[in-house]
Formats: sequence, structure tokens, C-alpha cells
Amino acid sequence: MSATPVRITAVDTYDIRFPTSRELDGSDAMNPDPDYSAAYVVLRTDAESDPEGHGFTFTIGRGNEVQVAAIHALRHHVVGRSVDEVCADPGSLFRDLIGDSQLRWLGPEKGVMHMAIGAVVNAVWDLAAKRAGKPLWRLLAEADPEWLVGQVDFRYLTDALTPDEALELLRKGRDGAADRTTNLLATGFPAYTTSPGWLGYSDEKLTRLAAQAVADGFRQIKLKVGADLDDDVRRCRVARSVVGPDIRMAIDANQRWDVSEAIRWTKALADFDVYWIEEPTSPDDILGHAAIRRAVAPVKVATGEHVQNRVIFKQLLQAGAVDVVQIDAARVAGVNENLAILLLAAKFGVPVCPHAGGVGLCELVQHLSMFDYVALSGTTEDRVIEYVDHLHDHFLDPVVIREGHYTAPTTPGFSAAMRPESIARYTFPDGAFWAADLAGHDENKKGQAA
Repeated sequence: MSATPVRITAVDTYDIRFPTSRELDGSDAMNPDPDYSAAYVVLRTDAESDPEGHGFTFTIGRGNEVQVAAIHALRHHVVGRSVDEVCADPGSLFRDLIGDSQLRWLGPEKGVMHMAIGAVVNAVWDLAAKRAGKPLWRLLAEADPEWLVGQVDFRYLTDALTPDEALELLRKGRDGAADRTTNLLATGFPAYTTSPGWLGYSDEKLTRLAAQAVADGFRQIKLKVGADLDDDVRRCRVARSVVGPDIRMAIDANQRWDVSEAIRWTKALADFDVYWIEEPTSPDDILGHAAIRRAVAPVKVATGEHVQNRVIFKQLLQAGAVDVVQIDAARVAGVNENLAILLLAAKFGVPVCPHAGGVGLCELVQHLSMFDYVALSGTTEDRVIEYVDHLHDHFLDPVVIREGHYTAPTTPGFSAAMRPESIARYTFPDGAFWAADLAGHDENKKGQAA
């Protein structure tokens, strides 16, 4: 008799929120008071010895419960699946989820449902990597190129990238991969930090954190801009005086401007040797990004953290609208769609510098950049991963930064698993932190009323 197949038996969801707005961590021109949050999912199986699959998507507070509900709505596609089959071909679940004929009406392939799909798909990849005994970057880098091509949905892409072209890119990427793996394990992957540059920070805090970033080995920092031009001029002057002329300094407007305003504002800050302007306008405005890029060169244009799917990335690249592609591990539909975006960037010869920070985004996206370096682009030139120094202590396999570089993870999985005690404490609204916090607010209101 054949053994009974192991199946996924549960899709557990959690609304996890951290009170980062209290210290203005994460503050920018469009999001002045974020509470960094995770709509979190755990896939469980009917085998006690089997690992769990962990995934999440990132929000900044209110509405996280809507994202959690969207993940929960996908459970009928997941529960009952063979673990062996879904781990052997995560693309099978990916295709079923994005192809659901009724759910597609809520997108298609954008917004809350698409991000929910990404959380579930990433949880499957976490499970697959754990069962393979490899960190995800290594699972991808050592995978057969034909298998990787089979994980990509080429619908809407073949005018820019065909499966045959993708296969050729991946085959070429295998050349020298072993040496690059050795180098990655020895030196890590270059990082840049946004930690000094949140918009709500004082000049004193900016000065202190910028100096610390240089001392810690970072060769690039980033400042949030876009609320007030005079303030931005002052803050850029302060930062440049602290880090000196040899450290790259990027700026990030978080979609604040119209096209003409983006051009004017970026030119006003260009004297501080700005390396890139990030998200200068709406993430959906492909032609606007192209116009900005033409006007502000040699300042580079970077975008991607709010780009909703591979099709928009394709058009940004086709239109010559970006100098830097910024993938996000939890914005699109998970690893499968990010493979498509990495392949598109490689085809067009545009460097990928991922968006990170948030809750666990550093932990996830490091794997995608490391795969790209080892087995696709083959280079770290002009490539850096964003790093923000908070909330890592809530993860079982947190990122490790040494001398301004991400250390390559060696623990099997996608580095997505949060500590059980953090889940219990910060689940909203009934976790220990939020229950006490909300009770305190109620007592304050009663006191004010009295």
C-alpha cells in the first residue's frame, strides 16, 4: 500500500501590528504615522514532523484586518492540497490563485487580493525550502533553469520577454554560480540604510544616525523628502555634510508629486549629489516616470515598492522610465511573480535594488537579491538592498548586517517565521500589548469625560 500523502490542513491568519508611529519610525511625506503591520499566515500540515509554511504581506496599520480577511478567503484553494505536489511545483498554486475566475474581478492581479495571494504563495515557498533543507535563495539558485521558467507566468509579457529568452538568461546565469555562492557566503550582499532619513526625525537624530551608518560600513543612505522643499534642502545639506562626498545619498518622495513638481523638486535637491529619486510620482504613471527620468538625469529614477504587478514593471522597462527596479517581496503575488520581474530586469539590463524595511521585508527580499546575484544577473554592481534597523528581533531567523552587507542566510526557509511570543503579544486587538494599550485609552477617555 502506498503511504497516505501529507496534506495542508490549516491556513491560520493573524493581524499583527507594531506601534512604530509612537517614535515616527517609518514616517514619510505620504505616511506620517505608520504602525508597521503584517497580515500573517501559517500553513500547517497533518504530519507532526513536517515544518510549517510562514508568509505575510506588509501594511501600515488601519486596514490590516481587511488584508487578513483576504488571505483567509483563499483557504479553500489551499487546504487539502498535497504537500509533496505543491512544494514540487509552487507555480501550480500560484496559477490557481491568480486564475480564480471570481476573485479576479477584485483585481485583476492588483490590490488587496493580489497581495493576499503573495502571502500564501510565499508561505508555500517557505515550506518548500524548509523541506528541501535550504535557504530560499539557495533553493532558487540551484534549481534547474527549465523548472524555474515553469514557475513564471508569461501572460502579458511575451512582447518583452519570452520563455525561451528567460531560459537563456538562466542558463547563462549558471556560469560561475558556484564561485559567486562562495563569495556571497564570505562577504554578503551590499546594503543601504534608510534608518537615518525618516521625515519625522530631528536634525540631531538625522546627524547621529547618518554618522553611525557610515561607521557601520554602509556606502549609501536614503532620506525621505516631499513635505516641504526648504526642509528637504536643509536636511540634505545636513546629511551630506555628515557622510561626506563618497557616500551615495538617495531621496524618496513616496509618490508625493505630480510630474512637473517632481522635476522641479528633484532639480532643487540635485546639488547635494543625489544618487536616485525614488517614487517621484504615482506608481501607475509609466509615462510620467519616463518624463521625470529624461528631465532630472543624471539623477536616477527608482520605483517599484507600490508597483502592483509584473505588467507595470514590463511597461516601465519598455518605456525607459526607470534606472533602478525596486522589487518588493510582499507587494506582488509572491516569489513566482518576482521571478518574472527579476527576469525582465535582467533582459533590459536594469539593476534591481529591492525595497525593504517594514515588518520582515528585509528578511524576505534578501533571498531574491541573492538568487539574482548567484544565478541570474551575476553581479552586485550598482545593486543594494534597503535595510531598516527595526523589528528584526521578532523573527526566528533575522537578518544579520556586517560591514554594510546582508549576511547570506543559512537556515532553511524564507526567513519569514515570527517568534510565537511576538505573535501573541502584538496580534490586534487582543494580544497582550494592544489589549493593555486599548484599555489605557479607554481609561484616559473616562478620565477626560469626568
